[in-house]
Amino acid sequence: MSFRLLPKDERFFELFASDADTLQKAARALEAMITSYDRLDERISEIQALEKQGDEIDAEVNRRLDRAFITPFDRSDIHELVARMDDVIDTIQEIAETFVIYDIEATTAEARQLAGILTAQAAQLVAALAKLEGLKGLEPHIAELHELENKADGLSRAAIARLFREAGDPLYVIKWRDVYHELEEAIDAMEDTGEVLERMLHKGT
Repeated sequence: MSFRLLPKDERFFELFASDADTLQKAARALEAMITSYDRLDERISEIQALEKQGDEIDAEVNRRLDRAFITPFDRSDIHELVARMDDVIDTIQEIAETFVIYDIEATTAEARQLAGILTAQAAQLVAALAKLEGLKGLEPHIAELHELENKADGLSRAAIARLFREAGDPLYVIKWRDVYHELEEAIDAMEDTGEVLERMLHKGT
């Protein structure tokens, strides 16, 4: 007969995966909104609902952290992982709402490309978290998160330079500079999530 003296919550990995899946759905919804640019209220409501779903998952992770005697990784790393994912989905919601608040009439090619990069990062994050429990095969996904962020940096700088070079309306420049900045913030936050995963990987191997 054996007794488990130290309770261990096994649901953390399931919650990480669910959180990443919610984030990916939000990134795809934002890309669809920027690409199609129709039914804005409906699309924004979908993103807002996903943001709330992400908050619920994060709250459940924190509740389990409070209850668990043993956790699969350092508590601080688990907390930071879900916090960084929350940063991404919060920024996705802010971006979607900014299009309506600023009364933007049409999107740009650069915005569509940046949204596509964010969606590609989300796919890499989902793939990485699926391998987190075994701690094998994460490195290529983390590397791609960084590579995509580097690509976005160049694209964002070029987009802002084109704004100041070609746009005649100062208000148009201000609006789009803010949108590009928010898109870059979301992409940077996604890279930050990869850095947390990298730290967890190094500690676990």
